[in-house]
Amino acid sequence: MTADRPVEVVPDADALAEAAARRFAAAAESAIRARGRFVVALSGGNTPRGAYQRLAQGRSGLTVAWPQVQVCWGDERCVPPDHAESDYRMARETLLDHVGIPPANVHRIRGEDDPAAAARAYEAVLRALCETPAGPPRAVPGASFDLVLLGLGPEGHTASLFPASGALTEGSRWVMAEYGGTDPRVWRITLTPPVINAAGEVLFLVSGRAKAAILRRVLEGPRLPRELPAQAIAPSRGRLRWLVDQAAAAELGVGAS
Repeated sequence: MTADRPVEVVPDADALAEAAARRFAAAAESAIRARGRFVVALSGGNTPRGAYQRLAQGRSGLTVAWPQVQVCWGDERCVPPDHAESDYRMARETLLDHVGIPPANVHRIRGEDDPAAAARAYEAVLRALCETPAGPPRAVPGASFDLVLLGLGPEGHTASLFPASGALTEGSRWVMAEYGGTDPRVWRITLTPPVINAAGEVLFLVSGRAKAAILRRVLEGPRLPRELPAQAIAPSRGRLRWLVDQAAAAELGVGAS
């Protein structure tokens, strides 16, 4: 572990899901108490699925004031909302269909549209939500995400920020269309690093032995964000947390706790 990348290691994937759900609920409670709303960017993939299910079920006393939650996404494949690979569909089926969140509070990325147009439209939604019609995210409460959930890909990517991606050096746009990935290469819509780094909290969720080597490279190797895009995530004012299970942490140094 390094001072700017605190890592919490939990026993297994179930414990990771429980810890992530509790962190989500705590962040929501704090933001709603302070500002009357909670703005979150969800992650796709398999890792957050268990956390979403726990939040939907209200397990272990997990309660969220869903009418005060604004739900967004960190990225999305350019597919229709009912497609098997849609991050929106996964979150809807595991979480959103089971909680009392108003439909107007769910801000999905329109992956079925032209990629460039979808990116522009989603950026307009986020700017309206954050009351920032132009320029970078503002350093005032309520003008950025309260929480961004992220995963870690096998080549060190996060959201849809891939190695050598143009979005990694973007300074003005909040959202971009990117053609990349390996599963397979497709058009995707992604938040850019300045928007993620303006969040009050960024929480990486990493599970499984297959992620151990890349997690070690990202956390303990040289800083090479063009090669390891997850290293580009360094919140300017907020908190960065890594929540990983023991299998994913297998190659980390003894400093992780």
